Amino acid sequence: MRVRKAVIPAAGLGTRVLPATKAIPKEMLPLADKPTIQYVIEEAVNSGVEHIIIVTSRTKRAIEDHFDESPELAAALAKKGDQRKLDMLRRIEEMAQISFTRQPAPRGLGHAILMARDLVGDEPFGVLLGDDLVVNDERPCLRQLMDVHERDGGCVIAALDVPREQTRLYGVFDLEPGPGPDPRTHRVRDLVEKPAPDAAPSNLAVIGRYVLTPDIFAALERTAPGAGGEIQLTDGIRTLIGTEPIFAHEFTGTRYDTGDPVSYLTTSLAFALRRPDLAPGVKAFLRSLPPLDETELD
Repeated sequence: MRVRKAVIPAAGLGTRVLPATKAIPKEMLPLADKPTIQYVIEEAVNSGVEHIIIVTSRTKRAIEDHFDESPELAAALAKKGDQRKLDMLRRIEEMAQISFTRQPAPRGLGHAILMARDLVGDEPFGVLLGDDLVVNDERPCLRQLMDVHERDGGCVIAALDVPREQTRLYGVFDLEPGPGPDPRTHRVRDLVEKPAPDAAPSNLAVIGRYVLTPDIFAALERTAPGAGGEIQLTDGIRTLIGTEPIFAHEFTGTRYDTGDPVSYLTTSLAFALRRPDLAPGVKAFLRSLPPLDETELD
């Protein structure tokens, strides 16, 4: 079945990047000159998604305002004759059908997905987490997962090959033995949360891109709160193993993280260097910096 909808959970408190997120949603922090969540929505749109559902909370009104029409701003740009920015404004406002639903309390990623149940309905859907950004100009990460789902059915989760010493930072796939018809797609036997390197069942880690079947909603309703008293999406997916196929797909592309201050800053720099209009100035600034000596690198 074709995937037409995608859910973007955006109700978290953003505590890892405080104080920047005390009054500004972390999803609205800019990478170069564009809010982080806009990159995520563009990936969904470029993957063929028609309807995007954003799960917010009472502190996230700025996200809704960003994608709403701005008649005063449009009028000011038209009066100035700034057609380039006027076109950019219209692209933001018209890129997709966007609906919003609220998570009344921070009860976990699985609970946030449940809040989108009525808007998703009885059909498969994508999930994109804003802390993970994947760059592939030819075939977006979500589109790659959608291709696997449309071919093989079931749930499909993006898989990243990580160094063994980093498995303790991720959920890790336990894979069925033996090769499949697609060398990048693996049948999942289990998911292990943050295993020690010597206990990790593989080097393939879960990142924030999924295609899920509507069966996940009933599974999440049956899922008891886990770590931190929250309903975990991973726990809900695990209950589907054995009842429908779960696949890990090694996507192609470059993955960036924005979940902590250092990764956010380095990702913003990397995105600026990808932009032909920004890269020359950024490179000139980097060249102007004095070289670091060995003591500064320690």
